Parts: sequence; C-alpha cells; structure tokens
Amino acid sequence: MRYLTVVLWLLFCSVTSAVAQVSVSIGINLPLYPTLVQVPGYPVYYAPQLDSNFFFYDGMYWVYERDNWYASSWYNGPWGLVGPEFVPLFVLRIPVSYYRDPPLYFRGWRSNAPPRWGDHWGNEWQQRRSGWDRWQRSAVPAIAPLPVHQREYSGDRYPRAEQQHELNSRNYGYQPRDAVVRQHYQGQAVQKPASSRQEATQERTPRQQDVRRTNPQPSLQQGGPAVPRVQSPQKGDEAGKKSAPTQASPRERDAAVGEQRQQSQAVQHEQPTQKSGQERVQRGKGASQEQEKDRDKRDERGPERNR
Repeated sequence: MRYLTVVLWLLFCSVTSAVAQVSVSIGINLPLYPTLVQVPGYPVYYAPQLDSNFFFYDGMYWVYERDNWYASSWYNGPWGLVGPEFVPLFVLRIPVSYYRDPPLYFRGWRSNAPPRWGDHWGNEWQQRRSGWDRWQRSAVPAIAPLPVHQREYSGDRYPRAEQQHELNSRNYGYQPRDAVVRQHYQGQAVQKPASSRQEATQERTPRQQDVRRTNPQPSLQQGGPAVPRVQSPQKGDEAGKKSAPTQASPRERDAAVGEQRQQSQAVQHEQPTQKSGQERVQRGKGASQEQEKDRDKRDERGPERNR
C-alpha cells in the first residue's frame, strides 16, 4: 500500500510540474524594474512600492496572485504557474506583513509569521510538505544577488522570451542553489514560443540543404544504398593507365572530324587521277601492239616483193 501511494505521488508530481511550465498572464505589467528590499532575516526580497505580492528569491521572481504562485526569471514575465507542492520553502516562509496585497483569508493571521498554508491548502498538502514552517535561523542561506542588468530593459526594449535566458547568462551568470528553483529556472530556459521555433526551423533549412549539396552520396553507415566509387590507378600501375580509355575534349573531336573530311576529299580527288592514268597506260599498250602488228605485216610483204 505504501509503495502504491509513492507511485501515485510521483505521477501527481510529474503532472503538476508539467503544468507549472505553462506561461500565463497574471495581470501584472511593470513598466520599469521594481525597487526590491530584503526581508530581514530571510534570503528573500520584496517590492514595497508595488501593490502586489512580488518577491525575489534565488535568482527568480515569485508572485502570489489570485490564490496561485507564479515564477519568472525576468521581472515582467512571462510567468509560469507553480503548483503548491513545488513552491520553494523560503518563499512559503515569507511573513504575512510583506504581502502588499494580501488575500482576505490572511486576516487574523500573525503578521510576523508565515501564512497558514496548511489551513488553506488542506491536510493532504500539510502532510506532503511537513516541516515547511520549521527551520534553523542560523542556517539561512545567503541571499542571491539581484539581476541589476535587467534595469536597462524596459518598455519597448523589454526582451522577448527567447532572448531572456541568453541575456541572463551573459550579464547575470547566477545559478540557483535551491533544487526546486533550479528546476523552474531550467524549465523556463528550455521553453520557446512557437514563432521562435519556426524561425529556428527556417534558419536551419538552408544549412541542411548546403550539407546535402556537399555530401550528395549517402553513406553506408546511415543505411543508404551502395554507390560505386571510381578508383584512380596507382603510380606503379602503368598497364592500367594504358588500357584506361581517355575522353577527348570538344576541340580535339572537331579537329579529328576535320582531318577525316580532308582525307576523304583527297581520296576522292586521287581516284579519278588514278583512273585516267590507268586508261592512258592501257591506250599506250594498245597503240604499241598495233604498231608491232604493222611492222610484222611489213616484214612479211618485203620477201613477197622480192620474189
């Protein structure tokens, strides 16, 4: 039974933590960085000039508004809803007198003591946060420094949510010591609005295209199809160099075609010349044969005349 209770408690905590990271509007709009004063004996600041329950603890701002706690790493939000189970102990311990806009159920409670959160949130919460109102006064942690650089950002210069964490890291550099506060701080640092995610996607797309252009062939380690590679012959492989066909450039091909045309024209001119020479030789041979026949006839006629 105890094991089942622990499991249900962990599931409830995870759901509550997820809800705590949702940014909400709490109706507080600060045009300037507020004046913050330390609560005596506590590692907490409060804003005496504001008509709201505005505090600063361990690097984050905490506001109690409409019966809910909200947290932000910047003085004017965006704010994240924090469940009662995840409010830091020293925020719960702030005396009633430092709430500038206390709710009605605070009436009658001691001004120099913390609010009666157990009476307000019930026995179940009191059992889960048992001992929250007891601590050693001599073991109070040191107060965190204020992020004074945020004074430069007000009005139209107030940074967007996606810029706030970078500005804090560059100019503030403080990391929360409280484990609960650290979770809220890191959760807000991870969060980005949908518009910033779209801008990041648009910036990332051209880079991915450039990578694809520089690496057009998929590798075998990534599960892509095998692509044959052309291996260049080694220095000592002369036979490979001789047998490997070479591709002629367009100029060389045009020159070769011109030479072939000239050779074919020369052959065409030579063929009639050769034919006429052969005809002349044949004619000469025929004439010499006829002359020989005439001579033989003359020789034959000579003796007959002598008779």
